[in-house]
This record gives sequence, C-alpha cells and structure tokens, in this order.
Amino acid sequence: MSSIKRVCLPVMVSCLLAFNAGAATPVQDLNSLLELVKQGKLAEDRENQAREARFKAARDDQAALLAEARATREQEETRSTELEKAFEENEQNLAELQASLDERLGSLKELFGVLQQVAGDTASNFENSIISAQFQGRGDFLSALAQKMGTSSQLASIEEMERLWFELQREMTESGKVVRFATTVVDQTGLEQQGDVIRVGAFNLVSDGKYLRHNHSTSKVAELVRQPSSRFTETTRDLASANPGALVPFGIDPTRGTLLEALIKEPNLRERVESGGIVGYIIIAVGILALLLALERIITLSLTRSKIKSQMKSSEVKNNNPLGRVLAVHKENRAVDPDTLELKLAEAIIRERPRLERFIPLLKIIAVAAPLMGLLGTVIGMILTFQAITLFGTGDPKLMAGGISQALVTTVLGLLVAIPTVFMHSIASTMAKGVVHTLEEQSAGLIAERMEQQEHGHTA
Repeated sequence: MSSIKRVCLPVMVSCLLAFNAGAATPVQDLNSLLELVKQGKLAEDRENQAREARFKAARDDQAALLAEARATREQEETRSTELEKAFEENEQNLAELQASLDERLGSLKELFGVLQQVAGDTASNFENSIISAQFQGRGDFLSALAQKMGTSSQLASIEEMERLWFELQREMTESGKVVRFATTVVDQTGLEQQGDVIRVGAFNLVSDGKYLRHNHSTSKVAELVRQPSSRFTETTRDLASANPGALVPFGIDPTRGTLLEALIKEPNLRERVESGGIVGYIIIAVGILALLLALERIITLSLTRSKIKSQMKSSEVKNNNPLGRVLAVHKENRAVDPDTLELKLAEAIIRERPRLERFIPLLKIIAVAAPLMGLLGTVIGMILTFQAITLFGTGDPKLMAGGISQALVTTVLGLLVAIPTVFMHSIASTMAKGVVHTLEEQSAGLIAERMEQQEHGHTA
C-alpha cells in the first residue's frame, strides 16, 4: 500500500502541475483536480455523442443516396431493355420497309442510278464546255443533284429530272448555234472590259479577231496569250463582220481546244530562225549577201545586154557598153594588119570580162559553202543534244529539243540559201557568157571584114 502511494503521489503531483500550467484557474488541491477531470470527461462525452450523431446522420444520408442510385440503376436497366427491344423492332421494320421500297421501285432503282451517273457526268462536261460562258451556274445544280443522290437515300423529284432533261437538251441545241452575246472579256494585259463575244457552237469563242478561252473557276472569258497564225485569225474577223445567215469560212476546232493549243505552240518564222543559233544567223546573212550580189549582177547584165543591142543597131560608137568599147579599139586600129587587130580586140574583150563576171565566183562559193555551214550547225546541234542526254538522260524529250531543233533548222537554212544561189549563179553566169560571146562574135566579124578588105585590096 505504501508503494502505491509512493507511485501515485508523483503522478498526481505532475498532473496537478500540468493543470496549473494550462488552466485559467490554478488547481489548489486534488479535489479540484478531480473535479476538473470529471468536467473534461463530460465535455468529451458530449463531443463524442455529437460526433456520433453526425456520423449516424451522414450514414443515413449515404444509405438514402445508395438506395436512390440503386433505384435509378434499376430504372435505367429497364429503360435500356425497352430501348433494345424497340431498336430491334425498328431494325426489323426498317428492313421490311426497305424490302418493300425495293420491290415497289423495281426498274426505277436502276433508273435513279443512271440518273445519278448522268448528272455527275453532265456536270463535269459543263465545266469544260464554252457554252457555260453564256449560261453560267448551270453545272451547280447538277453537282448538287449528283451529291444528293450519292450521299443519301433521297430520290430525285420530277422537277429535278425535268431540269436535267432541259439542261441536256439546251446543251445539244446550243452546240449547233453561232451566237453573239455580251460578257466580260479579260485581255492579255489582265484588263477586264465588256465586249461582244461570238460563240461558234461548243467549239470556239472569238472576239475582235482573236480567239478566247473560258475559265470555269472564275467564270470569265480571256484572250489567248498567243494567237494562232494569221490565216486563222482572219476568219474570225470575217465571222464578226458577216451578216446573219451568211456562210463564212471559219477555222473551227472540233477537239474543243486541243488542236488550237497545238497551233498556238507551233513556232513562227522568227522563233524557228532563233532556234538555229548563231550559225543560223550567219547562214541568213550570207544568203542575203548572195541575193544582193545576184540581183546586182542580173540587173547590171540585163542593162548591159540592152545597151549592146542598141549599139548593134547604131553606127555611132558609144563607150557606155562593152561592145562600143571594143568597136572603139577597132576604130583606133584600122591601119594595122588583121593579126594585130585580132590581138587588140582579144585584149579589149579580156578587159571587159572581169566587169561582166564580177561577183559570179563569189556566188558560186556561197552556193557551195551554205550547205557546209548548215552541216556545221547540224553537228553543233547534235553535240548539244548528246550533252543534254549525258546530263539529264532520255526521260524528258524537251531537254533534247533545243539541240535537235538547231540541227534541223541550220540544215534547212543552208539548203534554202544554197539552192536559190545555185540558180542565181547559173543565170548570172549564163548572161555574162552571153555578153562575152556577143563580143567575141562581133570581134570575129570585124576581123573577117578586115581580112576581106585586105584580100580585095591585093586583088585590085
């Protein structure tokens, strides 16, 4: 018992000190401490009871929520079962209705399939048709109809089928007409202006002597950046100025653009000459020189022949022609013997020959050299072609077109220069030989006349 007292006493003392440290009113003795402990226990009991009450209330709320959630789940499960049953019934009804629809449609189902295909194809054709330049927006309806029948189960109405029929009939009817209408035309500089356009069926659009093209994306009509040759553009002017109902020759494109595009890409004379390169220009310069020389010789020799004929008809000696100068030598040497006179006349003819044959050897040289220069251009063009093949291969023929074009053009230019030059050289040479022959003939006549006079003098 004494040992318990010894143990409890220090504990009670420590508790007393603790309460004194935390209590507002200091504890004086053990009874006060006991009272404080009792009061603290009661406060804790009340707090625990309140906490337990709150816990029970929360538990009841959770139980109510759980019951409500279970009830909702049961309702949703019941609703899901009903929806599944309704879905199965609807699926069955839909299958029955679809079968009934297919049975009632019969051949109409194939008709609507063909209708959808025709609408799509016609819309695509209208995009590339120049008739759309006059009747704009007609392809939008067909595209919408084809899309409607392709993406949904909706069928075309009677009005839509009649509209498709009308558009097809209008396309056929308008393709056989030559119509003039007003629209916006974009020129080569990009300037837009109102103008009259003539549509020739479904083939060509022309205005102010120029061919046009229709841009479907912008619904505008624009001039071609490059026009075909003049023999085609002249027909467009005749068409514009023709009276209604008159027959006018016109260059029509039955391929609806393909043939016209090929004609536009065809190089003109200047571009063909440029493709010959520097060798081509040299050949052309030589050809021009040969033409000038040949014209000078032909004109000069023609005038000389006319003067010689005039001299042959006149008894007066004139120094403006070779025959007159030869006759002047004869006149100056009347007293010499025939042999000396023959030499004098031959000398006079030799002096006249260079004047008559001037530039003729050069024409011959040009006639021979022109094909050789064309061959040189051919070799250069083939070298360029093989270089292009070495660098880029043979996959793209356009890379080799430059060298091949130069090879062919220079060959053609060389022949075009050589062939006329040969003819002109022959003409000039023949004329010169004819003049020389006339001089020799007249000289021989003078000598024969002198010899006859000398023989008559000896006889007398």
